[in-house]
Amino acid sequence: MTLKISPSSSHHDVRTVPIGDYGFLSDGETTALVSPGGSVDWMCLPRLDSASVFGSILGRHAGSFRIAPADVSVPAARRYLPGTMILETSWGTATGWIIVRDVLVMGPWRHEAEVDREHRRTPTDYDAERVLLRTVRCVSGEVQVVMECEPVLDYGRKAVRWAHTDKGYHQAHGQVEGSDIELTLTTDLRLGFEGGQAGARTLLKEGDVRFVALSWGGRTPPEDYADAYARMVWTAHHWQHWLARGTFPDHPWRTYLQRSALTLKGLTYAPTGAIAAAATTSLPETLGGERNYDYRYSWIRDATFALWGLYSLGFDWEALDFFSFIADLAERDADLQIMYGIGGERDLKEYQLDHLPGYANSRPVRVGNAAYAQRQHDVWGALLDSVYLHSKSADHLDNRIWPILGNQVNAALKHWREPDAGIWEVRGELQHFTSSKIMCWVAVDRGARLASMIGQDAEAAQWELAAEEIKQDILANGLDERGVFTQYYGSTALDASLLLAVLVRFLPPDDPRIRATVLAIADELTESGLVLRYRPEETDDGFSGEEGSFTICSFWLVSALCEIGEYHRARKLCAKLLSFAGPLELYAEEIDTHSGHHLGNFPQAFTHLALINAVQHVIALEKLEEQAADAGPPVAKP
Repeated sequence: MTLKISPSSSHHDVRTVPIGDYGFLSDGETTALVSPGGSVDWMCLPRLDSASVFGSILGRHAGSFRIAPADVSVPAARRYLPGTMILETSWGTATGWIIVRDVLVMGPWRHEAEVDREHRRTPTDYDAERVLLRTVRCVSGEVQVVMECEPVLDYGRKAVRWAHTDKGYHQAHGQVEGSDIELTLTTDLRLGFEGGQAGARTLLKEGDVRFVALSWGGRTPPEDYADAYARMVWTAHHWQHWLARGTFPDHPWRTYLQRSALTLKGLTYAPTGAIAAAATTSLPETLGGERNYDYRYSWIRDATFALWGLYSLGFDWEALDFFSFIADLAERDADLQIMYGIGGERDLKEYQLDHLPGYANSRPVRVGNAAYAQRQHDVWGALLDSVYLHSKSADHLDNRIWPILGNQVNAALKHWREPDAGIWEVRGELQHFTSSKIMCWVAVDRGARLASMIGQDAEAAQWELAAEEIKQDILANGLDERGVFTQYYGSTALDASLLLAVLVRFLPPDDPRIRATVLAIADELTESGLVLRYRPEETDDGFSGEEGSFTICSFWLVSALCEIGEYHRARKLCAKLLSFAGPLELYAEEIDTHSGHHLGNFPQAFTHLALINAVQHVIALEKLEEQAADAGPPVAKP
């Protein structure tokens, strides 16, 4: 499973694992990426946005944790145990077969004696155990198995020192001077050390089972295979019970919806309810390029799509938790940022890690994200639309929402006439981006609707008039001669964010300007049928080089085509996009239109949210088509 090397990319390492081939694990506090070759190549502790402990996805010497046969590097098969976040890898060798299972362990709620200061949401029945558990079973013949665990803390800068504990060869303690991360490796294998690597080798015969548990200050790790197996079963049942709370259509595309739901749950930081945009930093949008960002933060703009996706699948509690996280921020900060840390942190200062070569030699590797300080005028619309969605779904607005609402509507009214950096966070000149103006309209329109719902009639009337003024300004300045919405006032460039015009009900789906915009983007802003955010040569985004197609935009196009009645075109595009899923039904941010490879950070919440929206749109229209077909042609009256 190696990248095909084209002549233009000869400097890339042939051993680089394609981004879309990684498996994703989560326990609601941290996440891990596991390569097909059995190596944990990315994991940060204690939170998913902390410094990495295993970082070899960004540099070979930045730490990894591998379990595999001694003489084979490509597995026979990989899958998730159905309905879970447990990854199963099957290996066939010349002499036998083994099955490896990997999981971040979930267990019963464990904070009974003391209150967990980090945890701000309503406690559930379950909690992260802070254990990465890996089990091995030999199912036939015999196989020589190797285990190599080499954590390197602080993004590959601090090697761990290992020492055996009083459990002899079966447990090791690893730490770095000055770090509060303490690691314990517990196993029924026999551990030895070579520098910072703890290793084990053994010949497994049919029926043999082994376990390895890496733990960091949560529950006591399992000390024998029976305990390890019981915890894996508990975790499997936890995920299956969680998934069973959702409502999924009986349809061939159901598994994509279920895996997307599990992935969104996995990208949710349970203590606060925040949804991280992705589990990684600096996976490149172009191989060898500089468009590499840290996405382990929570964007306000994802709020509307997150709530829409979660409510539509029946996950109201998760939607409420994310909504509460955002309401906390809006209550605390008069001036809302576009993004925050998963604990609600404001300052996401960006810096570069020059010691890491980056994925496939794509520098720089960035930590933090300077976009947190940008002015983006879509933020108020995203927030108000999410409040509106929440009030319709929950049939209730808690008493702290009204003052927040007024603040956000007034901010939109104060700033909507000013230029901004736009939804794509361009680092070039500020412009009057049409989609930003539309989201300001959303803020004021939803504010007016919410005000009238709770009897604030004076504000409702005032805001309705203001929303109409913004709408007329957009219709006067944001359209080209063809009646197509353009990227910013006065330009002729297309921008995929204008697909949102129909999804947020700026104009009705049958309005000719909506139809013209959706079809122009479908016909002119695509490569091999996949949608680009914009054409970089037409947009000053502060960077050089090309970028792949943004998968979220392609899924938006599916939803928009459904809205304007282009069902067959929408279904065809949706089927094509689903065929591009990684082998484990996961998506990164972009798809390379030439090779089909996934690019950008992984797995990407925004992509999975848009997938849920698009698939639900197509399935709903499919049902209408079937009902029309079953009804048959109208019968002529005699």
